[in-house]
Amino acid sequence: MSTEKKATLTFTDGTAAVEFPIYGGTIGPDVLDIRKLYGASGKFTFDPGFMSTAACESRITYIDGDKGELLYRGYPIEQVAVHCDFLDTCYLLLNGELPTEEQSQDFDGRVLRHTMVQEQMSRFFLGFRRDSHPMALLVACVGALAAFYHDSLDIQNPEHRFVSAIRLLAKMPTLVSMAYKYSIGQPFIYPKNSLSYTANFMRMMFGTPCEEYAVNDVLTRALDRILILHADHEQNASTSTVRLAGSSGANPFACIAAGIATLWGPAHGGANEACLVMLDDIQRQGGIEKIGEYVGKFKDKNSGVKLMGFGHRVYKNYDPRAKLMRETCHEVLAELGLENDPLFALAMKLEQIALEDDYFVKRKLYPNVDFYSGIVQKALGFPTSMFTCIFALARTVGWIAQWNEMIGEPDQKIGRPRQLYTGPVRRDIPQQFRRD
Repeated sequence: MSTEKKATLTFTDGTAAVEFPIYGGTIGPDVLDIRKLYGASGKFTFDPGFMSTAACESRITYIDGDKGELLYRGYPIEQVAVHCDFLDTCYLLLNGELPTEEQSQDFDGRVLRHTMVQEQMSRFFLGFRRDSHPMALLVACVGALAAFYHDSLDIQNPEHRFVSAIRLLAKMPTLVSMAYKYSIGQPFIYPKNSLSYTANFMRMMFGTPCEEYAVNDVLTRALDRILILHADHEQNASTSTVRLAGSSGANPFACIAAGIATLWGPAHGGANEACLVMLDDIQRQGGIEKIGEYVGKFKDKNSGVKLMGFGHRVYKNYDPRAKLMRETCHEVLAELGLENDPLFALAMKLEQIALEDDYFVKRKLYPNVDFYSGIVQKALGFPTSMFTCIFALARTVGWIAQWNEMIGEPDQKIGRPRQLYTGPVRRDIPQQFRRD
């Protein structure tokens, strides 16, 4: 951070004015350093949802919502998604630079050699009902990893942090697939180290002991792109949760489990699942012929109808990830011959309306990445209950990178937000309740 500018805050209640340094990053808005505000004035700031608060300094991911720009370590997501695979992207987010060929081979090998989980983990699943949501299993299992790997829990040791990062990246696909297999009553499939990271995951998800799983390169690349596009997204709710949990000194497995729990919320990681639920609802009401009626209800503010998968809290322009996911969506549907499937035809018609209708264009309600990724995942064979698990699998590397960065901050402190208290003032217990 650099600073040459200052801002002065004045008050109308007699409090002395306070001067704050203004810091500038490499790109993006300047920030006011208000750390001394309370000590100098006795006042806090009030910012529900942290809409105007920079809670940390980071060098990992940058978003410009007005431009529709997303950078991983400075590289545009459009280039990363086209020229890198998921493990290249993981290396970039964790280390700050793209790997050389030698570094790539070493990193990939380390991850792929640690994909198995302790055999006791398979019995861990037996404590859950078969109809448990896979995210419930994932939160529990990732947190439980700390019970198996005592040798990498010293967060002040860089080597321990590296080992934990590799273990989390390697074992997440195995745990996600185990959660799915358990829910449908099929046997767990052990990982196969000769396959790529994403192909291995597809095999563990959809393979059975009865026959060899046939890898489809188009479908594997589609899932790989989903993982890349969801790998990190700056200081969102789950990432902020991981950082907050980590600020207490919690072990990395507990921190990632906290992030998974936050991601489970429908306003965060459940958006693509909600999009598919919406499409199913329109399909049941009459399909393509009813789209106009449904869109009309959405435009009526009093109808209470929501259009899921459109617009974004941060992006006020076309989500750059959505452009890439749109290409992948059409490639997958063509590969599987599903262009004319009623549900997918409905989705494509809704996409056309959103891209051409003035109501959507003027309000910049473009299809977002959740709209397309939900369609792709359904086409690949993932049930909607697994969508958020796939998101968690992808975002794990971003959480680890952000957590690791936070641990290394010289002025890192335990997170402690303050509040605007509006409850009762001090009062005494009534006489009739006293026991003395």
